[in-house]
Amino acid sequence: MRPWMRTFAWLRPTTIQGHLILMVLALVVVQIAVSWHVISGLTEEMLHEQVGQTALQTAKTIAQIPRIRLALENGDPEGEIQAIAEAIRAQTGASFVVIGDTHERRYSHPVPERIGQTFVGGDTGPALKEGKSYVSEAVGTLGRSLRGMTPILDDDGSIIGFVSVGYLSESVHESISSHLDKPLMYIIGMSVVGILSAVVIAGRLKRMTLGLEPSEITNLYLERVAVLQTIREGVIAIDHQGDIRVCNQAARRYAGLSPEERFAGRPVDTVIPEAGLLHTLHTGQAEFDQERSVGGHELVFNIVPVFQDQKVRGVVASFRRKDELDRLAAELSRVQEYSELLRVQTHEYSNKLHTIAGLIQIEAYREALDLVVTESSGYEEFIRFLGEAVPHPVIAAIILGKYNRAKELRVNFGIDRDSSLADVPARISQEKIVTILGNILDNAFEAALQRPAGLRSVEMSFTDLGTDIVFEIEDSGHGVAVDEQAHIFERGVTTKGQGRRGVGLSLVRQRLEELGGQIMVSRGHLGGALFTIVIPKEPR
Repeated sequence: MRPWMRTFAWLRPTTIQGHLILMVLALVVVQIAVSWHVISGLTEEMLHEQVGQTALQTAKTIAQIPRIRLALENGDPEGEIQAIAEAIRAQTGASFVVIGDTHERRYSHPVPERIGQTFVGGDTGPALKEGKSYVSEAVGTLGRSLRGMTPILDDDGSIIGFVSVGYLSESVHESISSHLDKPLMYIIGMSVVGILSAVVIAGRLKRMTLGLEPSEITNLYLERVAVLQTIREGVIAIDHQGDIRVCNQAARRYAGLSPEERFAGRPVDTVIPEAGLLHTLHTGQAEFDQERSVGGHELVFNIVPVFQDQKVRGVVASFRRKDELDRLAAELSRVQEYSELLRVQTHEYSNKLHTIAGLIQIEAYREALDLVVTESSGYEEFIRFLGEAVPHPVIAAIILGKYNRAKELRVNFGIDRDSSLADVPARISQEKIVTILGNILDNAFEAALQRPAGLRSVEMSFTDLGTDIVFEIEDSGHGVAVDEQAHIFERGVTTKGQGRRGVGLSLVRQRLEELGGQIMVSRGHLGGALFTIVIPKEPR
C-alpha cells in the first residue's frame, strides 16, 4: 500500500455511524462549495414563488367570505369591505388588499382616498373575463408589486368582482437580500450539528418515522387532509391525553360545530362529550354501530383505539347521522324486495309456461286453457284485493312478494279478505313495517316447511280499525315453546338450528320499539306460532 493511501485508510468507514458521518462531511463540503454560487438565484425564485402563492391563496380565501360577496352585490353601502380588507391586510402583512367590482372600481385600498377609483395595473382581464386565479407582477399606484388575482363569484357562479392581494417588489427584494446574509453561517452551523447528531439520528430517525422518508410523511399528511375533507363520514381523532387532533368538516356538520372554529388541541370532552371517546381511550375496547345523541341528532358511531407498543395512544371515531343510514337501508330493502318479487315471478311463470307448453305438445288443449284462465283470474283477483285493501305501494309490494315466494315454496299462503290497511299515519315509516312483515313472514314460511307438503300453511290478517294497526300471522309449524317465547326476540337467539344468526326477530323488536308498538307470540289454530303485532297510530 502506498504511503498516501495508508494516510487516508482510516477514513474508510466500517459502521453505519461511520458511513453517516462521512456522508454528512462530504455533503457539507459539496454544499459549501456549490451552494453559494446558486443560492442567490434559488432563494429569489423560491421567495418569489412563495410570496406569489401566499398572495394568491389569501386572495382566494377572501373571495370565499360570504360577507364580502354580499356587500359587493349590494354596492357596499356601509363600507364593510374596506374594514374587512384592512383587517386581513394587517394580519397577513400584505402591502395591499384591493377588492373591486366587474368595472374595476375599488371598494378597498390601503389609501382610503383611492377607494372608488379604477384599479391600476391592467392585469385583471383573466380574472374578470375568464374567471381565472393567477399570480402576476404589475405596476400600480403603490409601485411594482407581486399580486395574487382571483375572481369573486356569486351563488350562481357568476363573476361579480375580483380580489387582488399584493406585496411590493421592493419589499420582496429586501426580504431576499436579508435571506442571503445567513446561508453560509447556516450551512456551517448545520454541518457541525449534523456531524454531532449523526450518531443519534442513525438509530432514532427510523423509529420515530416508522421507517418513512420525510417526503413520504409529507405526502401522507397532505393525502390525509384531502381524504378527511372529501369523505362524507364525520371523523374525530384524539391523542392519549384526550385532546382533539383531527376534526373534519363532516364531523363539524353532523355534531353541530362551527365550521370555522379551530378544535385541534382542545379536550374532546369539552367539544363533543356525548361521543364517548374517552371511554374507549381508557378501556382500549373498540365500539361499533353505537347510536348516540349529539347536538339533537341521532348519530351512529364506530370508535377504534390506536395502539403503539401495546399501549393506547389515541382514538379514532367515524360517524354518520342515523337517519341517513336508515334512508340508505330503506332504499336497499326496497330494491331487494322488488328484486325478490321479480325473481319469484320469473321463476313461477317459467314453471307455468313449461307446463302449458307440455300440455299443448300432448294436445291437451282444454287443460292448457283451463290452467291459463285459472292462473290469470286467481292472480288478478289477488292483485285487485291487495290494491283495495292496502293502498300503500311499499307495504303492498312486500305482501305481494311474499305471496309469490310462498307459491314458489309450495306453502299455502292465505290472507283474510276482510283485512284492511288503508289508514297508515304518515308518522309510521312504511319501510319499518316492511322490515317487520318481511322477517315474520320469512320465519313463518320456514316453520311451515318443517311439516309435510299437504300441511304447509301460513295465514295473515290485518286491520286498521280503532287506534292501532294490528297484524296477525300464524303458521302450521311446530310452534314456539313457552320457555323460549321470552327470548326469541333477542339478537343471536334462533330456533332454526346451527348456522343461523338469529337476527330477524331482533330487528322486528327494534323496529317495533321505534314505532312504540309491541309483539306477542302464542299458539294459533293451525298448530304453529301465532304472532300478534300492535302498532299505535299515535304516540303514547
